[in-house]
Amino acid sequence: MIKIGIIGCGKIAQVRHIPEYLDNGNVRIVGITDMNQERARELALPHGWNVYKSYHDLLADNEIEAVSVCTANQTHAQITIDALRAGKHVLCEKPMAVTLSECEQMVAEAAKQKRKLMIGQNQRFAKAHVKARELIQQGIIGTIITFRTVFGHGGPETWSIDPGKNVWFFDKTKAVMGAMADLGIHKTDLIQFLLGQRIVEVSARLATLDKRDASGKLIGVDDNAVCIYRMNGGAVGTMLASWTYYGQEDNSTVIYGTKGIMRIYDNPAYSIKLIMRNGEEVIYNLDQIQTNDHQTKSGIIDEFVDSLVNGRDPSISGASVLPAMRAVFAGIESSESGRSVYIKENE
Repeated sequence: MIKIGIIGCGKIAQVRHIPEYLDNGNVRIVGITDMNQERARELALPHGWNVYKSYHDLLADNEIEAVSVCTANQTHAQITIDALRAGKHVLCEKPMAVTLSECEQMVAEAAKQKRKLMIGQNQRFAKAHVKARELIQQGIIGTIITFRTVFGHGGPETWSIDPGKNVWFFDKTKAVMGAMADLGIHKTDLIQFLLGQRIVEVSARLATLDKRDASGKLIGVDDNAVCIYRMNGGAVGTMLASWTYYGQEDNSTVIYGTKGIMRIYDNPAYSIKLIMRNGEEVIYNLDQIQTNDHQTKSGIIDEFVDSLVNGRDPSISGASVLPAMRAVFAGIESSESGRSVYIKENE
């Protein structure tokens, strides 16, 4: 039985980490901590969990073997590194960290301490994405030429445990990055997973176009990110992340190959649709992508726990997410500099 501690008791902890740990028979939550101690006590009381005054106190509990880091973006690296040094395995929410150097330090520390580090890039576990990767590997649509992948919704105002126009997502001191880090990292990681290729060149534009805080001022982070990605296998495509899709949420990917087109989660009538060059169409009904309003089991917790129980590396290790984080930071650099950025490490 793996003993778990949870650091941060906000929305992601309450709708994903806590219920999914409770649903897993191989773990027991020992304790939790949050800057809002009253919130932590309310969550802990029905279960008899320990409540710690700080994450340092939680890490000092030798009974705890692994932790979930469910805090604001800018705290991820320090908490993760402290946890690894305390001998804990770590599941850290995305984005992994707010600088590339921090991401690299996290991976290096996990290796040094011989502990597991997993990042919550849950789109790799969506059934249609797993099937799409399999079909692409089989060459069903031929050589990939181009693609477009999108993640857009109306913003995180209702997602935070403290909803409204002053959510921490809009605070640059806490979030550091906006839609690119919140949504763009998902699709950046996903396109590499689907194609089995790495992003080697990025041209991007990040902007704050519409989102305003409670005072009416534009928020301090990007609400839209538009990127052109060139892959090391030759494909070129676009990634769009947006907090200003005020109608239906879009979490779709379309991949264009020499033998046909693959459409993933772009129509509620199917999970995957293949439109072949000869006119043949094939439909797969596997699942529906989860949305902010309709959460489904992510698979992240089960994978993390299984990796601990069986002593193996998690499939979404920190090291495996580094290429996507390099692309995210290259996109930010490209937007700021007005030029394309090449990622030598992803060759």
